[in-house]
Amino acid sequence: MNTLLAQYWDRYATGLGARQAAENPDGDHRFEWTQYPGHGPGDELLGQPATSLELGSGRGRAVAYLARKGVKATGIDLSPVQCENARQRWGDVPGATFVQAEALTFLSSHEQSYDAIYSVWGCLWFSDPETLLPLVRTHLNPGGTVAFSHAPAVPGSYGVQGMYGEGFTGRQLWVHRWAYPPETWADILDRHGFTHIEAGILDAPDPANVGTLIVQAKA
Repeated sequence: MNTLLAQYWDRYATGLGARQAAENPDGDHRFEWTQYPGHGPGDELLGQPATSLELGSGRGRAVAYLARKGVKATGIDLSPVQCENARQRWGDVPGATFVQAEALTFLSSHEQSYDAIYSVWGCLWFSDPETLLPLVRTHLNPGGTVAFSHAPAVPGSYGVQGMYGEGFTGRQLWVHRWAYPPETWADILDRHGFTHIEAGILDAPDPANVGTLIVQAKA
């Protein structure tokens, strides 16, 4: 496991992530794909799964939401702080499980399959899809759903992008994310054997603001 990267996400959990959670307390009672509370679709994008896996589950709200509906819901996150926060807040919800793990390692080291695998502004944005999506498909039951959301790519700036996680005077820590327009995501999913692919950008409540890329497909 990349310890420095886990520490980076720990800081996010106690900084910006914590502030965002405090600003949206009603999010505990909704399943949301976008950065705008109450805007956009909900868990209907996942179909009606009996089992689910969230890649990059953060504070665990989506996992708990699904578990309260009777789904056997698992969330994995690289950050120990995020996992501990999730366990403290949602550990008593039957069917909700939180695991500290790196997604590629987790998917490569166990054989369980799921009806839905999803990522809400999480791991699907921060992992090479050419490596991650084949593993996701392997762990989806036939007809299962993969779905994810994150910010749209900046026009003309596609592919892997990087930033210094510790700033320009800090330790050498690189954080990568993969940004593509919807049609490229559709092509990538098709190439890896997914079907019924839908990929698009949902406008923000104010169309002048940043929208949300939302992608879903079937195994």
